[in-house]
Parts: sequence; C-alpha cells; structure tokens
Amino acid sequence: MSRLPQISEAEYEVMKVIWSKAPISTNEVTDCLSEATEWSPKTIQTLLKRLVQKGAITYEKKSRVFVYTPLVAKEDYLSQESEHFLNRFYNGNLTSLVANYMKDERISQEELEELRGLLSHGGEGE
Repeated sequence: MSRLPQISEAEYEVMKVIWSKAPISTNEVTDCLSEATEWSPKTIQTLLKRLVQKGAITYEKKSRVFVYTPLVAKEDYLSQESEHFLNRFYNGNLTSLVANYMKDERISQEELEELRGLLSHGGEGE
C-alpha cells in the first residue's frame, strides 16, 4: 500500500461524512457537520480544500455545486493509522496493546470472546 496523506482529526471528521455519503455536495457536507460540530461553513470549506490539496478527495463542479468523492479508501486509511498507532505506542507489538487493555479492564468479556473467535478462525471474519 502506498503512503496515504496525513489527515488531521478535523479532516478525518469530514472524511467520515464523505466516505459514508459520496458523492456529496459542499452544502450536504456542511449540513452533516453542522449537526455534529460547531464549525462554521467557512471552516468546513477550508477543511474540504485541504483534503483536495492533500489528494484525499476530489471534486467535480456540477453547474454551480461542487460534489466530492474520496480518493482514499476508508479501509486503507484505517489500516495505515492502526499500524501507525501500534508502532508509535507499542513498538508494533499487538500483544502489548491487548495486554494493556486487559490490565486496565477496558476489554469486555464479549470482546474477549470475539477475539478468541477471530484467533481460532485465523482472522477470517465473523
């Protein structure tokens, strides 16, 4: 997988809307994010512009409306960020991550059962 663009927390919120509703217009993105944040339309437009510049999204002008679609797949981005997190905080050691969550009792019994199931099936999904 090629290196994907770095996306800030705010840009990630915009990407979540685009991933779930693309193709989506500027006004639709603004409406979605105005419900969940206190961002002004100008702030949202700035975030969209940054994402275009970073190559995370593209747009097409349809009459007087900009319509956005992602250039980065959500799964690819989440995979890259998960790997980055694991490397940064746990030296790439997944066992250390899980042990830390277990030690602090942040994993429920249901989650442990799900992990056991994934491990017994070789990670083949549910």
